[in-house]
Amino acid sequence: MAYRDAGKRPVLISALALFLAFAGVCGALLSPAFAQSYSFSDVRIEGNDRVDGNSILRFAGIGRGQPVSSGDLNDAYQRIVNSGLFETVEVLPQGGTLLIRVKEYPVVNIINFEGNRRLKDEDLAKIVKTQSRRVYSPAAAEADAAAITEAYRSSGRITVTVDPRIIRRSDNRVDLVFEIKEGKVVEIERLAFVGNRDFTDRRLRQVLQTKQAGLLRTFVQRDTFVPERLELDKQLLRDFYLSRGYIDFQVLDASGDVSRERDAYFVTFTVQEGQRFRFGAISASSDIPEVDAAPFEALLRIRPGVTYSPAIVDANISRLEALAQRQSLNFVKIEPRITRNERDQTLDVDFVISRGEKVFVERIDIEGNTTTLDQVVRRQFQTVEGDPFNPREVRQAAERIRALGYFADAKVDAQPGTADGQVIVNVDVTEQPTGSLSFGASYGATNGVGFAVGLTETNFLGRGQTVGINIGTGTDNVDSSITFVEPAFLGRNLQFTFDAYYNTTNNQNADYNTRSFGITPSISFPVSQYGRLQLRYRLASAEILDVARAAVDDPATPDVDEANPGSSPILIAEEGLGALIKSSLGYSYTFDNRKTGLNPKGGVLLRFGQEFSGLGGDTRSITTNVLAVAETTVLNEDITVRAIFEGGAVKTFGGDGSRVTDRFFGNTKIRGFDPNGLGPRDLGAGNRDALGGNLFAVARFEADFPVGLPEEYGITAGVFADVGSVWSLDNTAGQGGPVDDAFHLRSSVGVSVFWNTPVGPLRFNFAHVIQKESYDETRAFDLTISTKF
Repeated sequence: MAYRDAGKRPVLISALALFLAFAGVCGALLSPAFAQSYSFSDVRIEGNDRVDGNSILRFAGIGRGQPVSSGDLNDAYQRIVNSGLFETVEVLPQGGTLLIRVKEYPVVNIINFEGNRRLKDEDLAKIVKTQSRRVYSPAAAEADAAAITEAYRSSGRITVTVDPRIIRRSDNRVDLVFEIKEGKVVEIERLAFVGNRDFTDRRLRQVLQTKQAGLLRTFVQRDTFVPERLELDKQLLRDFYLSRGYIDFQVLDASGDVSRERDAYFVTFTVQEGQRFRFGAISASSDIPEVDAAPFEALLRIRPGVTYSPAIVDANISRLEALAQRQSLNFVKIEPRITRNERDQTLDVDFVISRGEKVFVERIDIEGNTTTLDQVVRRQFQTVEGDPFNPREVRQAAERIRALGYFADAKVDAQPGTADGQVIVNVDVTEQPTGSLSFGASYGATNGVGFAVGLTETNFLGRGQTVGINIGTGTDNVDSSITFVEPAFLGRNLQFTFDAYYNTTNNQNADYNTRSFGITPSISFPVSQYGRLQLRYRLASAEILDVARAAVDDPATPDVDEANPGSSPILIAEEGLGALIKSSLGYSYTFDNRKTGLNPKGGVLLRFGQEFSGLGGDTRSITTNVLAVAETTVLNEDITVRAIFEGGAVKTFGGDGSRVTDRFFGNTKIRGFDPNGLGPRDLGAGNRDALGGNLFAVARFEADFPVGLPEEYGITAGVFADVGSVWSLDNTAGQGGPVDDAFHLRSSVGVSVFWNTPVGPLRFNFAHVIQKESYDETRAFDLTISTKF
């Protein structure tokens, strides 16, 4: 064993010596390459035409006589490349000279778009960042292509492809061309819900902003899948369920899946409804010894057993906070403490009055309003600088700012102020166009086919004022008007409106025409949470023209010529009065809680108004109008039922009788009758034109419901029953033949078909008259449409 070890030792020593010798030789050969340093007495730059050489040297970061390593040269190379100005870069050491050779990117000559049909060139030009007469950048061109792709995808064309191409021109210029293959619109083929038990898919689809494609998919703009819209839809679903008492409602998932063929989306909302809760015991208490809770509790407007809704709670909190302000109780907060009763599914709410933090509003900063004046935004706040800070009021002010319609986006938040106990309210808005030029078409039984043009500016000169000019023509009439609205007259919550109008009629269903014009200044203001009062003055002129007279063969025998029947002497006498001036004062009270009331399923609209003429002018009368509408939804809100009551009265004084231009005709009030088809008549007149009545009263009952067709078709149906009458005239004695102005009840029933089309909502009425007079004129079918496009 020792022999073998002794024999191997010389061999190992020899091998180790050989390895060390080889490593030394390699190290001697390689060490200069890794450790080499350079020092240049001169730097030469080639290939630059537009970029200054000193700029390139600054990019490189290498100075003359400065020792640099190979790594430093590589870093200089990268810095020049990263400047984005050069297509190729070379950094070459040549003895004591450093050569930097570059090839500049070309300059963009023009930018073109090819293959685009859905998006116009000017719209795409706003998207791309690359500009003509600027240096071309491949990275920027790719980013522009991605932005164009995203614009198409947001409109539903997810198969779009955008390829940037360059066409080289002389003088190192290029034309940048975006070649676009738009592809087809990928729409939402199905919008479904999972987990909903109490509301149908159809009802929930009505809540969402996203819509399902249907027959009219070419015209619908919301049936394409936009992922960002899902968050809004989820919030809309939450608000819908919470307002109906589902306090545990959750949207577990909202997903949009594209089909395998990439030609359709399937959007699914997975929800968990939970149980519906109602209000239980309602009370108010005070944590502040010196504050009595009894007046606050008396002010609560919540009935036990009503379906729970956060909106109802918020409305009552606002009412209690207003009472605290009237009692000069600053820094008081109203906190609803809710006790949940699982057994009977009720919520006891105790409105607790407690001390809040002493925080003041230091200032309100408004940004982004390039057109709208600060005061327009500021007056949406009930809080001013120096007032106690109320977070609820700030949230409500934010909603009022958004509701103006002047801004595409409005963000309102509060941040700590410059001192303790102070906050700064920041308002950041994004302006949007507020002017509109509209062209419209309409069709109705009364006016026939008509066209309208309107020019409206809702934020005139950034002052929040509305100016509108509208001209409408129909088969029988021409209506024109000018409107000016100041929503904050004298800096207060007063809306001032000035209307001027000029209307003419050329009746096809009556043998007379009318002409009227006038001005109506008015002011209106809120008198309660849902009530509003309007006070107005009207100065108007109206006259009756072209009343048909019977042809007379022999003055001694004034018989009516059947070929040219005449009108009633009542109309002839009214025409003889000429143009009469009416000077009147009026008021209207409106109560409307249909959208913001305590009942999310419906509401009530009440309107009562009177007009007193005789403040100068040629006529003296009192005109009264009443309207009451109540509606609600039943059967899980799939069916809407509605009751409408309407009436009016004209009372004249001093022997001044009413005229056709003042009286009621009941047109469109009772379905199944022609325009001017019912009401008082002179039975001795040849044409028996409707004379109108001083009194009218109608009641209409309606129900709208789905018909089983897919919701995206926009077709629903309804049934109706109408009953009412028009009656009463002045000075009928001695006016030609017998005049029937008595109260005669008319009634009809029918079926309606509703179709939401791209040109507007169509309504087809099929009516059957049950009760009428022999001289009434009926209409079994009627189609109405009204839209702007």
